[in-house]
Amino acid sequence: MDSAPPPRFATYADILSMAWPVVLAGVSTPLLGLVDSAIIGHTRSAAELSAIAVGSLFLCCIYWTFGFLRMSTTGFVAQAEGAGNAPEMRAASFQALLLGGGLGVLIMILQLPIASLMLPLMGPQEDVLELGLTYFGIRVWAAPATLVTYALSGIFIGLGKTRALLVVQLLLNGLNISLDLILGRLLDMGVTGIAYGTLIAEWVAALAGVWLVFKILHERHRDSAAFLPWTLIKQADALHATMTANGNIMVRSFCMLAGIAWFTRLGTQAGEIVLAANHILLGISAFCAYFLDGIAFPAETLTGVAKGRRDLASFDHAGHHTTVLSGILGAILALCFWIGGEQLISLITNIPEVIAAATAVLPFAVMYNIIAIPAFQLDGIFIGTSNTREMRNSAIASVAVFAGLSILLTPRWESSGMWYAMLVWIIMRTLTLLYYYPKIRRELR
Repeated sequence: MDSAPPPRFATYADILSMAWPVVLAGVSTPLLGLVDSAIIGHTRSAAELSAIAVGSLFLCCIYWTFGFLRMSTTGFVAQAEGAGNAPEMRAASFQALLLGGGLGVLIMILQLPIASLMLPLMGPQEDVLELGLTYFGIRVWAAPATLVTYALSGIFIGLGKTRALLVVQLLLNGLNISLDLILGRLLDMGVTGIAYGTLIAEWVAALAGVWLVFKILHERHRDSAAFLPWTLIKQADALHATMTANGNIMVRSFCMLAGIAWFTRLGTQAGEIVLAANHILLGISAFCAYFLDGIAFPAETLTGVAKGRRDLASFDHAGHHTTVLSGILGAILALCFWIGGEQLISLITNIPEVIAAATAVLPFAVMYNIIAIPAFQLDGIFIGTSNTREMRNSAIASVAVFAGLSILLTPRWESSGMWYAMLVWIIMRTLTLLYYYPKIRRELR
């Protein structure tokens, strides 16, 4: 496996080579959810289908809280790589793996109070709640594997090894789909079979990913320091920097989640038709986000390496080239969304009222995907350079503006008012990050 560091001045071809594995890995994830739903939807009751939806969403909310394991790790690994500090790069990698595994064990230990206190808050009916608890009770035993995989993703992206990330993600989703078909469909184990299939796949993928990371790091181990640099791993300053960055990203994630939850709540208050229409459009937008992330991830790697090298020229080059590609890709996605949006909505639902409601605000959703392009790129740059405090401040300010504006606009313009506020939210994210952007450049001079 190639162990060369990312190039100083990455070409458009270099960036696309780093991006396509991330895109392919990302879009394979929704396919898994569709397969699980199809298996249960064609063989079992609506209650079991609802239980998987509730249980999966509950676990996603828990794990999403620990998304910092991916984001902060990318920045620290890329910067150490750029500085040519191999021991520090290995220390950052092993710290992330240990933290992910430890947090996963903690979730397993606390699974009973977590499930009994939080799952009922989602409001499922009694039969759905019971099945949802069964599903959660099986899948939670993969928590260490899941969070270690988050850390692995950060390491692979930080090193620019996106093809290794693709291998792990395809192994995870491919094995998961296969086991779900065998256990859920052929052996007719229903929700239990789906849960065990995911449990096994997550552990296999995590172990394979750890093996891959160790292989890559062994290939790069040419320094005189120990392969496992325990002194650096336990170093107080490094641990403090890691926990500070993780805390900032966690607050940022909470703000993003709160914003989406508030948008959903506004839709709930407007009625089930508006709620369903917004859900469809947000789902399509989330799918488009996998492609924009594909360019943002190379931005994380390249700008992080540039910061480690204290190389302003390569930082500016990476920012320019990834932004150009992101703009082109975003424009293509928005055009496809605009031209085929109504047909896509009709494929997702056949309810006339929902189709009409979603079509009415389709231009807002298209505009959202265009306006979001610089926000995705800036997120990548700030993650790569570990400017997490600024990301936290941006998230707090922008979600506060969004909430306040939505309260003013929604009563008058209903669904259109919600989307106006959503557009302002993403604009505020961009503007607040741009405010801090010169600070990053000053640090590299």
